[in-house]
Amino acid sequence: MYLYNKINSEELKLKLYAEMFRRRTISFYRYFMLDEPQSLRDQLYRDWSELNCFGRIYIAREGINAQMSVPEENLEAFFNSLKKYPIFDQIPIKYAIEDDGKSFYKLAIKVRPKLVADGLNDDAFDVTNVGKHLTALEFHEMVGSGENIVVDMRNHYESEIGHFKGAIRPEVDTFREEITLVTEMLADKKDRKILLYCTGGIRCEKASAYLKHHGFKDVNQLHGGILEYARKIKQLNLEPNFIGKNFVFDERMGETVNGQVIAHCHQCGQPCDMHVNCANNLCHLLFIQCTECAGKYENYCSQVCCEVKNGTEEDKQSFLLKTNRKFGNRQVYRKSFSLSNNSNLVSSDS
Repeated sequence: MYLYNKINSEELKLKLYAEMFRRRTISFYRYFMLDEPQSLRDQLYRDWSELNCFGRIYIAREGINAQMSVPEENLEAFFNSLKKYPIFDQIPIKYAIEDDGKSFYKLAIKVRPKLVADGLNDDAFDVTNVGKHLTALEFHEMVGSGENIVVDMRNHYESEIGHFKGAIRPEVDTFREEITLVTEMLADKKDRKILLYCTGGIRCEKASAYLKHHGFKDVNQLHGGILEYARKIKQLNLEPNFIGKNFVFDERMGETVNGQVIAHCHQCGQPCDMHVNCANNLCHLLFIQCTECAGKYENYCSQVCCEVKNGTEEDKQSFLLKTNRKFGNRQVYRKSFSLSNNSNLVSSDS
């Protein structure tokens, strides 16, 4: 048995959309110490391949972070597979807000140095001394009071399409940038109540410990993240304090929480919250594009990308120099572009 996928992406996507059974999209994470992450990775690949599971799973010496698509008929078997490993005992499982089961088309399990690329020296502070975990209802009420500092620990392209009311949303593209920036921004507010949130909770685990290490007295985090919040608030029939869409790192790119569209197409400025990647593989820029602009610009992010699509190798090298990029750079529009060399791209502040 190969412990990795050998079929090309297009074939896998066709097979996914031809499936006649239902899938469920789930996510989970846990910090724990692993002596042999590669060994666990290989065994999980065997277990989950047999159950026809798809997903993106990261394993490190510090734990696991998983987003998965599991056939509904195999859910019980999947949960039983987790019971084989004591480290997964009673691990919280979060379900997608909106789910057609088409979130992933292959199983990818990778061993990484860290679960989240934060650039921090974990030996310099106690990563287990995390903030207080708040239930969805507790977080809802504290945000609603307007008396506390709410901080979105996600990247700007995530918070642009959806966020909690009144939240601080730093203009950053990576968690590594954000965790230090937030600490600096709130340096004079160490005695205030701080409410942190992210998609599923994993980034807040590290961020809350870091803030506490730097002297913040009252650090709190949304347990289960936006995913758990949306599920619980809907169950309680409450009006969400989260507006817009929750960005997700799978084929769906997002799932609505309250039905509002709060973002805009980066090319024409019309209301839109659909993230896409530029069709130019040298670019592959992540940006927001409406259906009309997708047709007008042929799924490209700018005139520059349109012009280079059928160019020579010399044209492509010129493109990379002009846009100051490296091959495969997935940075989002704010850092990859300037209006001076991309006249068709609308500023993120429009």
